Amino acid sequence: MSSPADRAARPEDIDEICASLPETELGTSWGDRPTWKVPRGAKGKGFVLYRAPDRTAVDPDTGEMWDDLVVIQTPTEVEKEALVADGSTPFFTIDHFRGYAAVLVRQSRLGEISRQELVEVITDAWAAKAPKKLMREHLGE
Repeated sequence: MSSPADRAARPEDIDEICASLPETELGTSWGDRPTWKVPRGAKGKGFVLYRAPDRTAVDPDTGEMWDDLVVIQTPTEVEKEALVADGSTPFFTIDHFRGYAAVLVRQSRLGEISRQELVEVITDAWAAKAPKKLMREHLGE
């Protein structure tokens, strides 16, 4: 029997995973966009953002703006490139994010990765923005 971590990722997993990490809160950034931040409060930095439809991210076949995009921070551009270069994952980038350590993923494609893979990517995003002390307490040295 497979464990829940082995199952395909689902859109609702994003909020569950973010909420399970220490000192996180769901706030807003980029105006009114729901954004998971760490630590809680005024000093919080976004690590996962639900992106508004925008002409910079469109379906290449239909030209329609994607309305289910999530932006996930990566620790560095190296991790970003590794994720987007792996054709087996649904992660990608757009010109708008050139030079910015973050990947995009459509919620409708999350099932292409396991929940455990999503946990790893989101935990890395959290660690990239969390205060060093908090990161060490949660993840160890």
